[in-house]
Amino acid sequence: MVPAIYRELFGVVAGASAALTGLLFVALSVTLRRGPDAGPGVIQQVRAAAALLAFINALAVSLFGLVPGTNVGYPAVVLGVTGIAFTAAAIRSVLASQATSRQQLRQLGLVVLLLLIFGAELAAGVALLAHPASDTSAQVIGYALVSSLLVGVARAWELVGERDTGLVASIVTLAGRTHAVSDRAGIPAGAADDAPVSGRSPGQAGE
Repeated sequence: MVPAIYRELFGVVAGASAALTGLLFVALSVTLRRGPDAGPGVIQQVRAAAALLAFINALAVSLFGLVPGTNVGYPAVVLGVTGIAFTAAAIRSVLASQATSRQQLRQLGLVVLLLLIFGAELAAGVALLAHPASDTSAQVIGYALVSSLLVGVARAWELVGERDTGLVASIVTLAGRTHAVSDRAGIPAGAADDAPVSGRSPGQAGE
């Protein structure tokens, strides 16, 4: 049985995940076009499935945890195994697709996050089944559910924006735009500040 202190948390997580799941379906229904950075269809499918699974994970574990007399370790173990199996299938699908090496590497962050979340949830669920009164195990499951919601939001935003929203990908994108601006101006990257002021010759720049 879930400690009483976590019942309110599970109730909030259940409500949030239910609302986000509905918004995810709306986002998928209005996202009809794919941009040039979207990659192969299998990558979009993996992103959508990851977001849906993340929300369902938080929703199912929280709802079962609110049932009186239910050990939340059972749904945590089931969803943990399901999540790890999905992650393995996603890796196989991406590697077997026509995606380039760069596009495959961009999914590495998603894979690592999912493995951490579902692995921690599975381990905490097993520990909670062995020791139902363990407050630490229930706390780890709570952290896993909140993290699952955040990952689901990030994947859903990635679907709507049709681009990778990770930190590394964002830095690469910004760097690429900087180089593109310099190339269009006919100026080597990093030399824009050394260019003479428009309308003046190099000799007049210091006047």
